[in-house]
Amino acid sequence: MGFTTLDYVVLVGYLLGCAIFGTLIGRGQRNINDYFLAGKHMPWWAISFSIVATETSTLTFIGAPAIAYTGNLTFLQVIAGYFLGRLLVSFVLIPSYFKKSLHTVYQLLDLQFGKKIQNYSALLFLGSRSLADGVRLFATALVLSVVTDLADHWTVIIIGVATIAYTYYGGMRAVVWNDVAQLIIYVGGAVIAFFVVLEAIPGGWAEVVTLAAPLDKFQFLDFTLNLSLAYTFWAGLIGGTFVTFATHGTDQMMVQRYLACGDRRGSQLALILSGLMVFLQFLLFLVIGVMLFAFYERFPLGQELEQVDRIFPIFIVEQMPAGFSGLIIAAIFAAAMSTLSSSLNSLSSCSINDFYRVYLVQEASDSHYLRASRAATLIWGVILIFISLLARNWGEVLQVGLTISSITMGSVLGIFLLGLRKGKLREGPALVAMVTGLMIVLAIHLLSDVAWTWYMLIGTATTFGVGIFYEE
Repeated sequence: MGFTTLDYVVLVGYLLGCAIFGTLIGRGQRNINDYFLAGKHMPWWAISFSIVATETSTLTFIGAPAIAYTGNLTFLQVIAGYFLGRLLVSFVLIPSYFKKSLHTVYQLLDLQFGKKIQNYSALLFLGSRSLADGVRLFATALVLSVVTDLADHWTVIIIGVATIAYTYYGGMRAVVWNDVAQLIIYVGGAVIAFFVVLEAIPGGWAEVVTLAAPLDKFQFLDFTLNLSLAYTFWAGLIGGTFVTFATHGTDQMMVQRYLACGDRRGSQLALILSGLMVFLQFLLFLVIGVMLFAFYERFPLGQELEQVDRIFPIFIVEQMPAGFSGLIIAAIFAAAMSTLSSSLNSLSSCSINDFYRVYLVQEASDSHYLRASRAATLIWGVILIFISLLARNWGEVLQVGLTISSITMGSVLGIFLLGLRKGKLREGPALVAMVTGLMIVLAIHLLSDVAWTWYMLIGTATTFGVGIFYEE
C-alpha cells in the first residue's frame, strides 16, 4: 500500500504539534529546579505514565514484535521480574531519596561515601545512558528509513536534531506532560495495528493459532537451567528483578521523575502502577510479533529482511490503511523523541549538578545555571547522534539497549545497597568494590556466553560482597 500523502500530512502535523506543545508548556522556567524537576509539583499518575512512556519507547514498538516474530513469548518472564524490581525500588530505595534535598540521585552517594563514589557512579550513568539511548535513536531512525527510503544515517540526524530542539526548550514539565499524551497515542496505535494485522490474516485468530502453536510461539514459561539463555523463568524473574532494581532505582533518568513528583508516597504509587502497565504493553507487542509471523507465513515478504527489527515497520507502511500508517509512525516518533528528550534532560542534569556546579562554577545566578543546562542538552544531543551512527551493526536493538545498562548499573546498585547498611565503608574501598563489580561483569560479557539478564545480579552481588569484606 505504501506511505501516502495523507500519512505524511498526519506525521508532520503530529510532530509539529508535539514540538509546539512542548515549547509552550515549558515556558516560565526560572532555574534548574524548574528545568530538571518541574518545581517538584508533578501529579503521581502523570509520573507513572511518564515512566512507562520513557521505558517502552521505540525499542518496544519495533524490538518486542521482532523478538516474538523469530521466537516466542518468553520475554514476558523478564517483565514479571521488572514488576518485582519495582516493588524493591519503591520500598527499599525511594524512602532514602526524600530524606535530603536532591537534584540527582548520585548526590546521595556523596553524603554517604564521598565525592569519588558520586563521580564514578555519575560517570557510569552518563556512559551507559548515552550508549543505550544512542541505540534507541537508531531504532527510531530505522522506522523513518523504512518509511522514506532515506539512508538511516540521515534519519538519525533528522530525528536527533528535532529532539534536541524540543528538549532545549521543554524541560521536565514538558517531558512529563508530553509523555502522558504520547503514551495514549502510542498504545492506541498498537491496538489499531493489532486489529489490522488480525484482519489481514485469512481465518483470523484461528489461523494464527494453527500456524504458531505447533512451533511453540505462544510459550511464555521456560524452566530451563541454562545461564546462556536470556529468556528463561530463572533469568527472567531473578535477572529482570535486578535489572529494574538498578535501572529504576539508581538511574538518574528514572529517579529524576520521583523527585519531580515531590513526595515519597506519590512516587511509590507511580512506580508500582507503571509495572502493571508495562506488562500489559509488552504482552500486546509480543502477540503482534506472533501475528506478524503468521501473516508472513501466508504472504511471504517480496524482499530479503536485512534486519528483523524492520518487520513491524514494513507491515505498517505496506499494509496499514492510508492515514493509519502516518498516525502509528507518528506515535513511534513522538514516543521515541519523548524518551530521548527525557534522556537528554537527565544527562544534562547529571552533568550540571554532579560536575559543573561542583568543579567549574560553584557560585552563579539561576539564569547562568539555566543557560548552562541548556548548553549541556545541546552537547549531549550531538553525542547521542554520533553514538547512534555507530550502533548500526550492534545487533537487535531491544537486546542491545538492555545489555548496555545491565553491564554498567549492577555496581551502582551494589553501592546504593551498601549505603543502606549501618556498617562503615570508607571511600577508597567503596570505589574498589564498584570497579571490581564492573570488571567482573565486563569480563563475563566478553569471555562467556552468560545471558545479559544475569549481568545486573552478578555486578550487584560482586560489589556488595567486596564492600562488606572491606567494612570496618
